Amino acid sequence: MSRAPARRAAVALALLLAAAGGARAVQPDEVLKDPVMEARARDISSGLRCLVCQNQSIDDSDAPLARDLRLIVRERLKAGDDDAQVQSYVVGRYGEYVLLRPVFALHTLLLWLTPIAVVILGLFGLWRLSRRRVESAPEGLSAAEQAEITALTRRD
Repeated sequence: MSRAPARRAAVALALLLAAAGGARAVQPDEVLKDPVMEARARDISSGLRCLVCQNQSIDDSDAPLARDLRLIVRERLKAGDDDAQVQSYVVGRYGEYVLLRPVFALHTLLLWLTPIAVVILGLFGLWRLSRRRVESAPEGLSAAEQAEITALTRRD
């Protein structure tokens, strides 16, 4: 019975470390010696898409192409490029698809405005539904209708 709290603590610690650290695929031989440059490299890498995995950053992917991209980022930083130059170098080589966060430009306007248009159309539809008037049922028969019913029932 004394092992149960220790196991719970170990599981909680493992979950906490996994949630805090995230899954990183950066290998020890890729890490730069300068911690400031390494932080810049990680920041840039977290915004670049792995072209193999497609929904992971190159920082999180184990694919060989992601490793190559991480090395390119670090080489460009060592060469003296700033963050924007490194990113534009990678985009120039692989296209804008490599960016996890697309740029806001004329050719991506539809991508950015579609969610807004969907929300506006949904709100408009809800507004139209709320404005519909419920037709009330007739309260009773008119005198002419009542007379016609009684005339029809007397024939029998």
